[in-house]
Amino acid sequence: MTCSIAECQKATKHLGLCYAHYSRLKRHGDPLAGDTFFGEPMKFFEQIPTYQSDECLLWPYAKGIKGYGRIRVNGKHQRVSRLVCQRIYGDPPSPRHEAAHSCRTPACVNPRHLRWATPEGNEADKIAHGTHIRGERQWKAKLTVADVLAIRVQSQRSLRDLAREYGVHNQTIHQIRRRESWAWL
Repeated sequence: MTCSIAECQKATKHLGLCYAHYSRLKRHGDPLAGDTFFGEPMKFFEQIPTYQSDECLLWPYAKGIKGYGRIRVNGKHQRVSRLVCQRIYGDPPSPRHEAAHSCRTPACVNPRHLRWATPEGNEADKIAHGTHIRGERQWKAKLTVADVLAIRVQSQRSLRDLAREYGVHNQTIHQIRRRESWAWL
């Protein structure tokens, strides 16, 4: 007996549905929900080069943890933004280059918003856009900008005293003084 969903020829598992459709029914309450039809992301990908607007074109399918579009090509998951850059601009100039967004939207695949950039160039863009998470904006930061500036001014005090006062390790104070950390200040 075959699945009761039109165009599905798989054998039934339960309630007249194949394993995949039955799993979707259990998970989403609808045997057709929760997944795309095979090949639909690739069809969308093929149409990206013809997109003519300056608005973001958001990838509507699978996304990675950081929000970047993902697609499976030759059995391997890849970032869609990188594939779009390869399609539009050719191979990266060097193995170090990565696809960089000018729009600050990870899921965007608009070719006008993508370009090849080195990791350093991409980081500089994040700083310019205000999306780089550094300093006190980082979730585990113990110090503020004011703390770091105060530490640098107090060059006569010992590392141990400052570390105790600010609740950090001696090495942290040493790196701040030498501008190895918080170097942008």
